Amino acid sequence: MKNILLLSDTHSHLDERILEYAQQVDEIWHCGDFGNMEIVQQLEKIKPLRGVYGNIDSYTIRASFPEVLRFTCENVEVLMIHIGGYPGKYSPLAKTEIQKQAPKLFVSGHSHILKAMYDQKNSLLHLNPGACGRSGWHKMRTMMRFQINGDQIENLEVIELGTR
Repeated sequence: MKNILLLSDTHSHLDERILEYAQQVDEIWHCGDFGNMEIVQQLEKIKPLRGVYGNIDSYTIRASFPEVLRFTCENVEVLMIHIGGYPGKYSPLAKTEIQKQAPKLFVSGHSHILKAMYDQKNSLLHLNPGACGRSGWHKMRTMMRFQINGDQIENLEVIELGTR
């Protein structure tokens, strides 16, 4: 079983509460818009970090993280793209990747809108943790925590970090 902390859109802001939650998990996943390499370095010091670059990320971050990331965690195939959309409104890139091979879990960021939706057509769970940084139009800073146990995604929790 793996405990996962799912973040997105830190936009160069990483408060202490995020770091506290990061200590409690096995892996940290970041769906892009890190903002700077200091965020990457802080997270990597705590736990293994998986991520994709976002539209605001620098060349340095783009050299360190891919645009599209596919991997398996336990027995769950995961697809991560920063600008991914959501079921029925996928971005062109996400739609192409899902049509190639639908994952069991598709995670994205960018919108700053927290979403957890099941895509019946593609038999996948879509998660967007919202934004945990201070930049953007969102009012509440959010992230998600969950477990992957074999081929099951369990105990999904939304964590509110307070207003931006």
